[in-house]
Amino acid sequence: MRTTAFKLSLLYIAVFTGLSGFLLVYISRNTNQLMATQVVQTVDAEISGLADEYVRGGVRAVVESIDRRARRPDASLYLLTDFAGLTIAGNIARLPTVVLDETDGDIRRVKYARVEPGGEVQREALVRTFELRGGYRLLVGRDLGEQQRFSGLLGEALRLWLGVVVVMAVITWLFVSRRVLKRIDGIAATSQTIMHGNLSGRLPVAGNGDEFDRLATNLNEMLDRIELLMQGMKDVSDNIAHDLKTPLTRLRTRVETALREAKTDEDYRSALDATLEDSDTLIRIFDALLRIARVEAMAPESGMDDVDLKALVEEMAELYEPVVEDEGGRLEVQVSDAVMARCNRELVAQALVNLIENALKYGKPAEGDLVISIKAERQEDRILLNVSDNGSGIPAEDADRVRRRFVRLDASRSAPGYGLGLSLVNAVARLHGGSLVLQDAEPGLSAGIDLKWAGEPGDKNGGDKNAHDEQPGSQPG
Repeated sequence: MRTTAFKLSLLYIAVFTGLSGFLLVYISRNTNQLMATQVVQTVDAEISGLADEYVRGGVRAVVESIDRRARRPDASLYLLTDFAGLTIAGNIARLPTVVLDETDGDIRRVKYARVEPGGEVQREALVRTFELRGGYRLLVGRDLGEQQRFSGLLGEALRLWLGVVVVMAVITWLFVSRRVLKRIDGIAATSQTIMHGNLSGRLPVAGNGDEFDRLATNLNEMLDRIELLMQGMKDVSDNIAHDLKTPLTRLRTRVETALREAKTDEDYRSALDATLEDSDTLIRIFDALLRIARVEAMAPESGMDDVDLKALVEEMAELYEPVVEDEGGRLEVQVSDAVMARCNRELVAQALVNLIENALKYGKPAEGDLVISIKAERQEDRILLNVSDNGSGIPAEDADRVRRRFVRLDASRSAPGYGLGLSLVNAVARLHGGSLVLQDAEPGLSAGIDLKWAGEPGDKNGGDKNAHDEQPGSQPG
């Protein structure tokens, strides 16, 4: 009885009963009023006709007319009496004498006995009584049996309708209990499973596209995100134990060695320089973690502006082209004119820097020269900005894993880096409503992010003014 289904059923009964009662009462009242008006009009017409006949033919004409009209199978009533109250003509067997005494012509509701083939029947009618010349009294009325039968039918219809409402309420309750509450119970059971630590549980989706399916789909996507974050935290914890414990242990060992073996100022200075270098390494790792956390904590559209990606890519290419040439490679840029994107310029520049440096570190081919290509192309309402190399690439099964923090495919960890570059790029991509896209460049790796297209230059949603006025000649943070 505390369930929503039961309360909805009670509400259904109350609302439909009230509406049905109001409708039937309204119809009954207006119908009775209409029928009463018709009765009065009919009685007045009958009286007018009989009065005309009395004027033309006297009592005999009225009696003949009453006898003729009384034999009709309708609800009209007639009674003509003399000055002594004796019945001359009519179809009324008995009537209260007070009715004939009140000859003011007002309409009255009376009970009477009507003569029918089966005998006298007690009925109710609306009548008018008039006194004619010579002491005669004329009563004309209309039986209310039809009106009362109609009211009875309305009452029976109301009772039948209320029964239907109750039956429909029970059916509704059964439907809601068996279908809707079953879905809710499934959601509650899955929630209990998740609360007990099983983050792999998901809400059931029936597939009919109703509001419960939409709710379950959104909650499942949220649970996927939570599970991914929890797995990321676990991976971060595991990798921190490796990546931070090693330099801390090395730093502590070097200090102990210096305290135990150093003899001269030069020995102490060398130990302090090495310690300072290890400290800087730890600081850079924590700075990278904080930078990723800040990006993930930023609200969508935070710091967004219309940015000319062509100008941004050319700026990054000018900055890194000498570095690539020093490594014996070349840097290529393939960007169409005025590619406008709605993005955070500083974060996109940082993501582009990370992708270029990642290609410099891990994209060198076994044979031949390194070729790094930067592209920006529009795909419907998104713009894909990617950096590709001609190296060995990464295995397809590791494409998802490298997005996590501290994940490095170099098992020996001999190459420089901390495994946080692609994590930052992935966070920037998610902030812009996209994701880090990793594809096989055949050969090499193509890594990029997709951004929202800002429109053509000069329209209300696009333009490159802000891209040039924001930070002219600035380098990425």
